[in-house]
Amino acid sequence: MSNKVAVCAVAQIKNEPDIWYQRFQGMLFDCFESIIKQTDVTFDLEKGIRNVITCSDDVFDARTISDNGMTDVVGAHFRGEEKTAQDGINGLGYAMASILSGHDDVVLLIGHCKESQPESRNMCTNLAFDPFFCRPLGLDFLNASAFQARAYMEKSGVTDAHLAKIVARSRQLASKNPYARKNEPISEQDVLDSPMLADPIRELHQYPVTDWAVGMLLCCEERAHEFTDSPVYLTGFGSCMDSYFLGDKDLTSNFALKKAAQKAYQMAGISNPKDTFDLAEINDAYAYQLPMWAEGLGLADEGQGGKWIESKAMDSQNVNLSGGMLNGNPIMLGGLARATEAVLQLKGEAGDRQKQGAKKAVAHGTTGAAGQHHAVITLEN
Repeated sequence: MSNKVAVCAVAQIKNEPDIWYQRFQGMLFDCFESIIKQTDVTFDLEKGIRNVITCSDDVFDARTISDNGMTDVVGAHFRGEEKTAQDGINGLGYAMASILSGHDDVVLLIGHCKESQPESRNMCTNLAFDPFFCRPLGLDFLNASAFQARAYMEKSGVTDAHLAKIVARSRQLASKNPYARKNEPISEQDVLDSPMLADPIRELHQYPVTDWAVGMLLCCEERAHEFTDSPVYLTGFGSCMDSYFLGDKDLTSNFALKKAAQKAYQMAGISNPKDTFDLAEINDAYAYQLPMWAEGLGLADEGQGGKWIESKAMDSQNVNLSGGMLNGNPIMLGGLARATEAVLQLKGEAGDRQKQGAKKAVAHGTTGAAGQHHAVITLEN
């Protein structure tokens, strides 16, 4: 039984607004081939990949049992295959459990999402709500987040001007990331001038529609150097689900995120997250979420999101050097994108955005309306 789980390789395609020219199987196969070339891993039942974890969504794939359409592409036929239909960062947690338990030595994790396929992303997220009480009201992830944004901004002193800083910074950092969605550079004034989608969320406060695929190879500590000279180790994981109905929870409490972070930090032996991590990747689908989730992760003080932004802690704590989800990652993969960036940074393979000497990182993912479910993972090299 292993004491550590190693990430041996990551592979991704470029985030794009519409990969119309390729089916999702082709997107996945590009990542799959890259993993094989990087590691020379095989599918030998004794020493190779015996278990594959996939991440997909039935609604965005427009098919039930959406993982069925990819099993042969990623080598999952005639062996174990498990699907995560929440944020793909939970697939990392699943892989950790499989390896730490001794059930598997080597696991392939791979995921995709084509947000460009449906006519409306909001129409898709409306389906996450109760069909009798909430769907008829037109609730979706956008307007649910608007309720949360208004409450959080009043609690934390975060202003429209603060959110403009976050968005402009995201675009600037993403310009250094060759895999990031290509967006035009914008100024803080551009953000302030963008139209309202659901008050107080403006058009540029929301992550853009994006298509993407990503893969990772994970294995036990004892076998890591069979596949890489620079393994990154997963040291802690935690997840937590909040109440389903918006009215049953305090939208600004960060309940689920605090619980998830507490579990991950306890597993990793971390007592003071502010002084522990060399970088943090936070799943910011909406601009207001960056300071809010930073509070939940213990990187910012409770109710002090506005002051956290003003203190330039985003820069001093090296938050979202990838550009973050706000620049464009698809739903289902936002947290896995954060973990992918953390792995690249700890491997020293982040190019122009590299944080020199990075040793420890935290990555975060969330799924559901107004942060209903959160997962946190800690990593070190």
